[in-house]
Amino acid sequence: MKIGLLTLSVRFEGSNSLKAKRGRIKPFITRLKKEFNVSVAEVAQQDMWQAATIACALVSNDSDHAQRSLQTIVEWIERSWPDANLIDEQIEIIS
Repeated sequence: MKIGLLTLSVRFEGSNSLKAKRGRIKPFITRLKKEFNVSVAEVAQQDMWQAATIACALVSNDSDHAQRSLQTIVEWIERSWPDANLIDEQIEIIS
């Protein structure tokens, strides 16, 4: 069993309050769950208005499959979610 973990540092420009940030991040997380069938949570920077650290996790029997699936998420965000500026991403595969 392999666990894939994708950690994303994301900036939401134009958010001027925590309420505005939540209004942008909630549909973002919901869409990630729906599109890729992964577990998603905001794991850090909850009190910052324009920044968020989001983690996506999946379980697979093949580390290459996990790596490809998580990389697909990164590519999808860059292509399909223009108001989320991806600052950094890190993929880890845990055996």
